[in-house]
Amino acid sequence: MENVLSAARPGGGLKTEKAPGHWVLARMGKRVLRPGGMELTRRMLAALGLGPSDEVVEFAPGLGVTARLTLSLGPASYTAVERDEAAATIVRGYLKGARRRCVVGSAAATGLPAGSATVVYGEAMLTMQTEEEKRRIVREAARLLRPGGRYAIHEMCLRDGVVGEARKEVERALTGVVHHGVRPLAVAEWRRLLESEGFRVTLVEAAPMALLEPARVVRDEGLASALRFAFNVLRDGEARRRVFEMRRVFRRRREQIAAVALCAVRL
Repeated sequence: MENVLSAARPGGGLKTEKAPGHWVLARMGKRVLRPGGMELTRRMLAALGLGPSDEVVEFAPGLGVTARLTLSLGPASYTAVERDEAAATIVRGYLKGARRRCVVGSAAATGLPAGSATVVYGEAMLTMQTEEEKRRIVREAARLLRPGGRYAIHEMCLRDGVVGEARKEVERALTGVVHHGVRPLAVAEWRRLLESEGFRVTLVEAAPMALLEPARVVRDEGLASALRFAFNVLRDGEARRRVFEMRRVFRRRREQIAAVALCAVRL
């Protein structure tokens, strides 16, 4: 797998100072890039109740961390939809056996057959989309799912009371350090989005937004990988500047942002 990771450079040819924040972290060796960490991902998967009869579609698998957890549960099929070719190459390195594949494409228009999935999920990707694109992706999940199918998301959220100019300030601050549009919703807004596209929300789980806090990094990556990530960041001046800047903004906004997972059933 190291050969796959070295051959596929996350974020393509973008320089570190221009690359989106999640790809900067990936280049430095961070594998868990979800706002609520592995704990919230595991809680999301537990709520989905994946089993051997499930036909699973994952939107934007990134480096394939959640994909491996899903595959360990032995679903009948697994299809990842990833628009970044380098990330798709990494994910394909994890896929062994029949009915496991990763296709390059958009989560808003996958090209997969309608009603072909019993489970669809995506993490840390809707937050980066415009309001209309968020809706298109949720609508595509509904199209792929059979009635009674399950859908889950794991995203950044705004804490209660962050409205108006405060909301705009949070969006500007996050966009500025991530180098990509960041538009989190309040928990109630995430819920309304899913319900407006034909889902019944069955579970809402929250966690702190502590992506770059040392204790969370160790829990998510393991001690050896966390130390390797820290070493890589410290020896690369531009990456160090980007990572420290992201952490500074995340800390400054910790009373305004959090992570949330929602699970829902298609009606």
